[in-house]
Amino acid sequence: MSVDESWTTRIITEEEADTAQSKSGFDPLTGIYHSLHQLGENFQIPTRHDIDTTTYVLSQFPHPDHAPTKVALIDLATNHQVNYSQLHRSIRALASGLYNGLGVRKGDVVFLLSQNSILYPTICLAIFSTGAILSPANPVNTKSEISKQIQDSGAKLVISSPEELHKLLEIGVPTLVTTRESNGDSLSVEELIEYSDPLELPQVGITQSDTAAILYSSGTTGTSKGVILTHSNFIAVMTLLKWSVFATSSQNDTFLCFIPIFHIYGLAFFGLGLFCAGITTVLMRRFDFQAMLDAVQAYKINNIPAVPPVILGLVKNGSKVKRDLSSLRRVGSGAAPLSKDLSDEFRRRFPWVELRQGYGLTESCAAATFFISDEQAKKHPASCGRLVPTFSAKIVDTETGSALPPGGKGELWLKSPTIMKGYLGNEAATAATIDPDGWLKTGDMGYLDEDGFLHLVDRIKELIKHNGYQVAPAELEAILLGHPQVLDAAVIPVEDEEAGQIPMAYVVRAAGSELTEEQVIQFVANQVAPYKKVRRVGFISAIPKSAAGKILRRELVSHSQQITSKL
Repeated sequence: MSVDESWTTRIITEEEADTAQSKSGFDPLTGIYHSLHQLGENFQIPTRHDIDTTTYVLSQFPHPDHAPTKVALIDLATNHQVNYSQLHRSIRALASGLYNGLGVRKGDVVFLLSQNSILYPTICLAIFSTGAILSPANPVNTKSEISKQIQDSGAKLVISSPEELHKLLEIGVPTLVTTRESNGDSLSVEELIEYSDPLELPQVGITQSDTAAILYSSGTTGTSKGVILTHSNFIAVMTLLKWSVFATSSQNDTFLCFIPIFHIYGLAFFGLGLFCAGITTVLMRRFDFQAMLDAVQAYKINNIPAVPPVILGLVKNGSKVKRDLSSLRRVGSGAAPLSKDLSDEFRRRFPWVELRQGYGLTESCAAATFFISDEQAKKHPASCGRLVPTFSAKIVDTETGSALPPGGKGELWLKSPTIMKGYLGNEAATAATIDPDGWLKTGDMGYLDEDGFLHLVDRIKELIKHNGYQVAPAELEAILLGHPQVLDAAVIPVEDEEAGQIPMAYVVRAAGSELTEEQVIQFVANQVAPYKKVRRVGFISAIPKSAAGKILRRELVSHSQQITSKL
């Protein structure tokens, strides 16, 4: 029996097949769900092979006659504004400076370490324009984490904000600072933009299949891996984002950005996609709740792509908000699950604001599902939407490998032009995550209902989602096992109202050890970024494991829930 044949669970009539497919997008003959949305003639993904991310973005900018009067970015801290004409020139000038002044060439990896700034999108697009490969990082990462990523990615140049330079003193890679320093010792991005000729960048010969970026994610399992995204991936997701802006009548909205642009969520929206729709974005360098409220009032913000902790903050502080939020008409939620209860409470407190949840992964270039209307979102508050155009999905039974019909729970597999090329230098992990037919195994357990809406019910992968960031238990366990008084350790997720989940460590102490919870927490904190810190510790006589030696995390999760219920 072929794989396709094994997906058919019973013989159905043609009428049943037509009905199932029209409502949910499910094809019973193949076991595949197809998107119920179509891009339309005005939003087709370019098929030309010789086009790169930056060329595509610039081609979508407002007409040159209108670009000087259309604001692209506003720095919330300084009110400095950049219009689309200035942004166009800055991208081309910086690309010229990187190519002619610093010798950046096609295939070189450029490591970017910075908080959000109005220079960030310019840097990303300039790197793409030279044919080089962008590898951004979280600026709160430790020296060792930064060094590891630079080494793993093979970075030839580092671009860093002045605040992070102290973490780069011993890496041995040329470094370019983002902004001018008072002592004037270091060349800056600002100076390259100012003094480089935007017309002096030669044709580099970039194709859609070339690698554009390496973003580090914990993947569907294990420690951090470099996700290889191509120009084709970015061009596809930008087309989808432009389509979604017009499909949701958001083309005249002013957006607020506090999502970090080093994250795929921020990069897809604020580093690339929204420029293709001529959107104006007010940019926050880092998130601050009060500053967010001030920005909404001062700039009449209409649209905020957000994460669940922000929505929780609005709900908990709704009665205390003393700012005019009447301009706000839509809040999106991504990067982590949003509960039905929180969604309902948000809508109760802010009835004029649409709340729409979406789902995507770094490996899918941030795309997968979303809600096209507020009516849909209200009707399906526990869902994260329908498949976006170009996407197909399967729900695969983890025991039998069979594809399941609507309502059947299994692992979510995805296929689309946005799916990553693979993991950098890790063929085994790539083969385990992408099957020979190009299906991405997400590691998430869920189902699609009769109307084609995705419901995620559990994570097969063992990653912990803390404030939208992925934390790999294996990484923390390796650190814990390096402590001389720790015999064994396991890390599990514990549900947390504010952060979504927090890492909890179960530790087996060495004989005679009096190791305390605080000492364990501090030991890990000294070696990882703040979002990866262990927040709770339990001491146990033995870590439960299977016969094959695999940690039985569900037993530990159950144990932690019993403890919590008694508190």
